[in-house]
Amino acid sequence: MKRALITGITGQDGSYLAELLLEKGYEVYGLARAASWSQPNCASHLAGHVKILFGDLIEDLELAHVLNEAKPDEIYNLASQSRPGESWARAPETLEVNGLAAIKLFEAVRKHRPDARVYHASSSEMFGQSHSPRQDEETSFHPVNPYAAAKVYAHHMAAIYRDSYNLYITSGILFNHESERRPLHFLTQKVAYGAACAALGITDSPDLNERGRPIVEDGRLALGNLDTARDWGYAPDFVRAMWMILQQEKPTDFVIGTGKLHTLTELCEVAYQTVGCDWKKCVFSDPALVRPLEPGQILANPAKARELLGWSPTVSFEEMVGRMVQAQLTRLEKLS
Repeated sequence: MKRALITGITGQDGSYLAELLLEKGYEVYGLARAASWSQPNCASHLAGHVKILFGDLIEDLELAHVLNEAKPDEIYNLASQSRPGESWARAPETLEVNGLAAIKLFEAVRKHRPDARVYHASSSEMFGQSHSPRQDEETSFHPVNPYAAAKVYAHHMAAIYRDSYNLYITSGILFNHESERRPLHFLTQKVAYGAACAALGITDSPDLNERGRPIVEDGRLALGNLDTARDWGYAPDFVRAMWMILQQEKPTDFVIGTGKLHTLTELCEVAYQTVGCDWKKCVFSDPALVRPLEPGQILANPAKARELLGWSPTVSFEEMVGRMVQAQLTRLEKLS
């Protein structure tokens, strides 16, 4: 039986990945902070099915203990400060968690588990204001926020450790991927939540945004730049790609995305149409929510993943958004 260790198991991707690996017969370990695991999280329903080891990626001794305890054949490094927009206010912490902690993990693997295969979560945010209309594994990085800069650092260090010490470390450059398990502070989930509120006639939502105001206030949802465009896919499809990447004979990096671009306006249209509402009456652009620097056109060219992995997405943009809206409807109806 293979053994896998997932950092960031309490998040969206970590929980879906744990489910996938359990289905494949793995013994699954998760690395989490005690405070995170003790609170409701995306993987709470897996208690008793996965083995949780408590520790912090930034602590060398704790990492050594975790690797020696789990003895993993595969390691999936998904832990991060996951909000690019918030990284401006938390730049030092973002560099520590998204950059330095990854290097500490690579070093711990080198010393304690050199035969393990390591998947590292890179991000399409690294491309930033790219000069290429579509991005693949050879596209240059132009980060425009602290989150992306920290990810670029860790991505390069993954390659350096791989080449210098002959370790099996591979990075997945994943484009935006969403699901019903996204926390409410993520853009896509806010839109799904706003549509659900509109359908239920909720004008002042019980849940608050990052500024301490109702996410939906006076019947309206505040968003940033409505012309923002992203390559959005469905998270379970993307974690399947993570597993496929680690099954390759040699470690190599992959871009994972749908290859289809959608604007925030389109996202709003689809979400509100799902519940028969007019998004234009319910959504407005708030200049205070626009990032200091916006990435350019970020659109995946996943040709390598299609050819070498045989990977392609199975859930469409419209179906994904519909599932997210329905999940928020169900949640809000239970609260009422």
